[in-house]
Amino acid sequence: QVQLVESGGGLVQAGGSLKLSCAASGGTLTDYHMVWYRQAPGKEREFVARISRAGSNTNYADSVKGRFTISRDDAKNTVSLQMNNLTPEDTAVYYCAAIGTGYSGRGTQVTVSS
Repeated sequence: QVQLVESGGGLVQAGGSLKLSCAASGGTLTDYHMVWYRQAPGKEREFVARISRAGSNTNYADSVKGRFTISRDDAKNTVSLQMNNLTPEDTAVYYCAAIGTGYSGRGTQVTVSS
């Protein structure tokens, strides 16, 4: 059973940056394509970014393209999301998940103040 734990969230002013991490235990993340998604209060879950098993392919939501970067560190068994130039619209709980499995973390809160 793979367990995923997100970290790195917090409160930041608009224009600031945060780096989220998703750490895995009980399994190897190289076995999975990984995704970050987010959910703001009162809104549906929203895809943010995706990275392939090998890390060679990435995809982003239009709303974060050019500002967010997804990456993976296989040695550390982690997947990260570097978020730059944050706006209040990025405020949400951010989750990582292994695509095609039921493995997902409990999320980390990101709050961007204006």
